Amino acid sequence: MKSVIKKTVVSAVAATAMFGANAAIAEGESYVMISHAPDSDSWWNTIKNGLALAGEQMDVSVEYRNPPTGDLADMARIIEQAAASGPDGIITTLADPDVLSGPIRNAVDSGIDVIIINSGSPDQARDIGALMYVGQPEYDAGFAAGQRAAGDGVSSFLCVNHYIAQPASTERCQGFADGLGVELGNQMIDSGQDPSEIQNRVMAYLNSNPDTDAVLTLGPTSADPTIMALDQMGLAGDIYFGTFDLGGDIVEAIRDGVIQWGIDQQPFLQAYLPVIVLTNYHRFGVLPGNNINSGPGFVTADALDLVAELAGEYR
Repeated sequence: MKSVIKKTVVSAVAATAMFGANAAIAEGESYVMISHAPDSDSWWNTIKNGLALAGEQMDVSVEYRNPPTGDLADMARIIEQAAASGPDGIITTLADPDVLSGPIRNAVDSGIDVIIINSGSPDQARDIGALMYVGQPEYDAGFAAGQRAAGDGVSSFLCVNHYIAQPASTERCQGFADGLGVELGNQMIDSGQDPSEIQNRVMAYLNSNPDTDAVLTLGPTSADPTIMALDQMGLAGDIYFGTFDLGGDIVEAIRDGVIQWGIDQQPFLQAYLPVIVLTNYHRFGVLPGNNINSGPGFVTADALDLVAELAGEYR
């Protein structure tokens, strides 16, 4: 494991050099990252690791903040508090523009440079005055997944939405339906975030809709209980199963043939690159001319070894 982490760090240092950073220059910049994720969502550990590594390499201060329960009104307040503390830059998700655009725009108007990551879109980032967007276009990723599933013979599905309050989650499900060429309708369920409840709701849906061809989950929070549900129902490996994002259980399920593919939006890049970009912007006045798509990429059993070793940490 140590050798793999060392390779990861070396690669990250090379990426830093590619962006023209001089690690010997340290001006004490401070950056705050704010996400919509609740404390219970382990997928964000990779984000935190990427943020910490970038802060260490660039010799800047980085801080991660989030609403403990995932409440977006609470997130809006956190953005306001972060802006009031006067950091050099804010890196934030845009989970719901209706709730978050105002506080983010106010931060921009106060002179703070902002980069949007993970959720939202390049157009939305531009509309609120952010420097750029780093992330995965969620609808496009869902659409690509739907087309892939259609090619594999899928025509009906269950989308297990564990964070239905976030519009980007629904975009994933809608994109998948459109990629299949079917109506979303009641094929998306609000599963909540409690693992036992997710498992029960998945089982209830599949019992009521036994002709369902496939299951789509939106990350480890919904994927892990769904794996258990399918195992309990005797469907593991028999029903087509795709998921967004990666995690330890997801990787093992891909290896075992229970999950056909995971859509990797590379969260490490979503946290790492904004710190590199902001630091170079503040030190040298340079800024990439385009937004950065960190995904989607499909992870299958064919190329799993490195991903498996780093799952939940850097992948």
